[in-house]
Amino acid sequence: MPLSLHNTLTGKKEPFVPLIPGKVSMYNCGPTVYQYAHIGNLRAYVFTDVLRRALNWNGYGVKQVMNITDVGHMVGDGDDGEDKVEKTAEKEKKTAQEIATFYTNAFLEDISTLNIDKSKIIFCKATDHIPEQISLIQTLEKKGFTYITSDGVYFDTARFKDYGKLGNIDLAGLEEGSRVETNPEKRNKTDFALWKFSPAGEKRQQEWPSPWGVGFPGWHIECSAMSMKYLGETFDIHTGGIDHIPVHHNNEIAQSESATGKMYVHYWLHNAFLNIDGHKISKSIGNTLYIRDLISLGISPVAYRYWLLTGHYRTMLNFTKDSVLGAQTALVKLIHHFIEWRQSPLGIENADYVKRFEDFVNDDLDTPKALALTWELVKDKKVSAGDKAATLLKFDSIFGFNLSTMSIPKTEAEEIPPEITLLAEEREKARQNKDWKLADAIRAEIESRGYEVKDTEKGFDLRAL
Repeated sequence: MPLSLHNTLTGKKEPFVPLIPGKVSMYNCGPTVYQYAHIGNLRAYVFTDVLRRALNWNGYGVKQVMNITDVGHMVGDGDDGEDKVEKTAEKEKKTAQEIATFYTNAFLEDISTLNIDKSKIIFCKATDHIPEQISLIQTLEKKGFTYITSDGVYFDTARFKDYGKLGNIDLAGLEEGSRVETNPEKRNKTDFALWKFSPAGEKRQQEWPSPWGVGFPGWHIECSAMSMKYLGETFDIHTGGIDHIPVHHNNEIAQSESATGKMYVHYWLHNAFLNIDGHKISKSIGNTLYIRDLISLGISPVAYRYWLLTGHYRTMLNFTKDSVLGAQTALVKLIHHFIEWRQSPLGIENADYVKRFEDFVNDDLDTPKALALTWELVKDKKVSAGDKAATLLKFDSIFGFNLSTMSIPKTEAEEIPPEITLLAEEREKARQNKDWKLADAIRAEIESRGYEVKDTEKGFDLRAL
């Protein structure tokens, strides 16, 4: 099965065809480095890592670029308020550069613990690309897409007839106030800043001279300038969280396509949010978790990666300690199986399992089904230990668990997690309703988490694989 991906631009799953045969250009929206990335933020980077691995699996060479936003991202993601990096610098009594460097290093360390290969990524900082951003704004100015207000240079979204095409955004809804602005000089509420002037009588830590005055770039122009510098005016794939669709990514499209007259990106891919214990991640309710918090809870970052792959990247996930510890138990069992199989001479990859695995991966990165297939392989007595080891190593080129080198995470006392029991109960109801398709799907999910369910006269029996 050829690789197909869900394209936010068209709203459809489409066969993937790169601009240049055999090569893929991909840009990932990276972090704004003013605080630690929480576990919800990090979901996006596990997703892009799996995507890159899937592209490699299909024989593509991938040029992967990720931005580091160290200036220009305002508190409210719009054009007003304070720069996130500068605000943190003031609060912590450090320079903006010190803040950006510290949290960039923390981010790179975090993604390393998740087995994301940094060597495969070109990281580019916004502050290192100010000339490119100014040049892009000048191009837009020459083509008549900009105007100047008292606080900066703005893009006129009315001049770009396809504004809002990504995700079929309701522009009327935006105009009704979903984006609250304080600049009355803006022509349209959806207009956005390309260059912001430094406030009169105030010297910012990070500011640069420009043809329009001393100031700093808007958040959106940074991604367009850097992505096109490294990948060209048109490239294959752009990723990010679903929160980027309405504003940030539509702004990128508008300014990029207005400047070049060409299509900016062919495939837009977005990952869904992550809740914690049923609630949106928020500092105000105190439920934010970071990698260091997972470790203190006895959860391996790689087990968190495993848990993320039990859900499809476009599906909302709900983090609970029990569910992720359950994933960790499954991962530990998988490692033990792999160690046992490696006692035999390494065999050959099982062609049937590899083909089925590839079909799941190529179906818009269906990692839940790929994991369920892995546990089917574990139980298959017809496949030799050596062949199982070889096949699992092939699977791991997508999963990224690094099974052949990783240490075994410590787990809590063996017990069936409540969420696994709930799944089994849902399956039992499906069976009673003769909904065999649903029952089979739930069984596959249970097995992907390292457990099996057996039907008995009295109901069901759950046990570890």
